[in-house]
Amino acid sequence: MRTLVIIPTYNEKDNIEALLKAIGESVSVDVLIVDDGSPDGTGQLADSLAEKYPFLHVMHRAGKLGLGTAYVAGFEYALAREYDACIEMDADFSHHPRYLPQMLALLEHYDVVVGSRYVTGGGTLNWSLGRKLLSRLGGIYARLILGAPIADFTGGFNGWRRHVLEKVRFQTLRSDGYSFQIELKYRAFKAQCSIKEFPILFEDRKVGHSKMSRRIVFEALVRVWGFRYSRFS
Repeated sequence: MRTLVIIPTYNEKDNIEALLKAIGESVSVDVLIVDDGSPDGTGQLADSLAEKYPFLHVMHRAGKLGLGTAYVAGFEYALAREYDACIEMDADFSHHPRYLPQMLALLEHYDVVVGSRYVTGGGTLNWSLGRKLLSRLGGIYARLILGAPIADFTGGFNGWRRHVLEKVRFQTLRSDGYSFQIELKYRAFKAQCSIKEFPILFEDRKVGHSKMSRRIVFEALVRVWGFRYSRFS
């Protein structure tokens, strides 16, 4: 399948070259960096790296517009250029490129593939106990409210077949961060798409600063009720 890996960036200058090198060594895919006007020059570095890595494309956005809208822009880019599948991926190596071959193989057989921290064999590294509990309980909460058997509702390392993105009307999503991942997966579940989770080890970033906060997590958990009663078809 012709696949586009979408990587939103904001101040990831110290990570992206090593990440692109690792992706290029792991799989044959195209990569789209969606940069939100990073003050540290991430976007400019990405432009220069595009000359070194022919598979790299760069989208520049004016200001910090959010993770959810970055993925929506990336999906639109992919569909307009006839890609068969898209993969969401963080820029900080928490989603390691070594898992990409397995994700691509599974996408040959399933509509949606989730790199999951919470199936057998998955897990997290370098997380505090509080963060582990918040993430784990948040996923259980979303699963109970939405009635969908997805272990890692909030995870951001996901693969989507083209027809799924067309079916779930991703352009109408209004969520961001954790809630974006929950809403998109729930729409795929409601659309009766086949969803496969496989185990990954999620390692907290070594370089840069996390953009996740408790406020974002709690906001996502409140929005779950809206997702349950929403209609998108």
